[in-house]
Amino acid sequence: MKPTKITEIDLQDVPQVYHNLKYNDGEIFFADNITSIPGLMKQFKVNFIAYVIVTEGRLTLDLNGINYQLDKNCSLFVDRKMVIDNVKHTENFNCVICAMSTDIGFAFFNKSLLQSIMHIMANPVIKMEQVEVDLMMKYYELLVFKMDHQEMSFGRETVRDIIRCFAYDLLSNINKHLDSDGENEILRQGDRIYRKFMLMLTENSNVNRSVKSYADELCVSPKYLTSVCHKHSDYTASELIATAVMSRIKQLLLYSDLSIKEVASEIGFDNLSFFGKYVKKHLGLSPNHYRKANGYGK
Repeated sequence: MKPTKITEIDLQDVPQVYHNLKYNDGEIFFADNITSIPGLMKQFKVNFIAYVIVTEGRLTLDLNGINYQLDKNCSLFVDRKMVIDNVKHTENFNCVICAMSTDIGFAFFNKSLLQSIMHIMANPVIKMEQVEVDLMMKYYELLVFKMDHQEMSFGRETVRDIIRCFAYDLLSNINKHLDSDGENEILRQGDRIYRKFMLMLTENSNVNRSVKSYADELCVSPKYLTSVCHKHSDYTASELIATAVMSRIKQLLLYSDLSIKEVASEIGFDNLSFFGKYVKKHLGLSPNHYRKANGYGK
């Protein structure tokens, strides 16, 4: 008997299965009242990062085969590649969800935030205090208000700033509930290498595009680094580097006043033509067309 194929949901699929998103720009979405989503009770996997805060009722589910129960004020971290199954909830269940693509995470998270996320991966369910949940809901309500009154907005940058503050305060609150000795746990070499590599990607503002340079700094071979990355994330080291590079490029193209030539120089491309080809390969558009297609400057 062939194993059942697990349904995978990409960020781009979400608007097709759920039409009541509070905010969605293709890379980040906020939602609530998700019980009407088709297929929620079936086994599935999400190809993005998600954080769930239970505001009413109870939710139970299996995450990578481990059963968790979330009551009111509990939060759940779902990383890309995690398998979700046996989802059940009470009739009065409700929650708030914030989800984002992996590549936008590189632009949002600095070294300290990424360390927090890595710690949370081992502790996906946290019981939060009411005042902490209240703060998160204030951000959520502000975001919904901004979407309902877009004529008052100065552009998508303000929305991103709200979401960035939401993420910082959320992770700050969660850290209070985690064991401070968690980072001293004994890790296998592959785990340590992967963590160090991911931290290096967030630290490099001018992202190096060479797998060998990262491998040399980590004192491992490029082949070993690639195998470690694939084991932990389903991505090769080269793909993760490209994700980090493109996250930085998109950030500069959409949220800075730098010219295309200046963006290329900032990232470390000496050849403007090569930079244009690199961007088109990964985004399907030239840098200038990408800016225009995404309402740059509005």
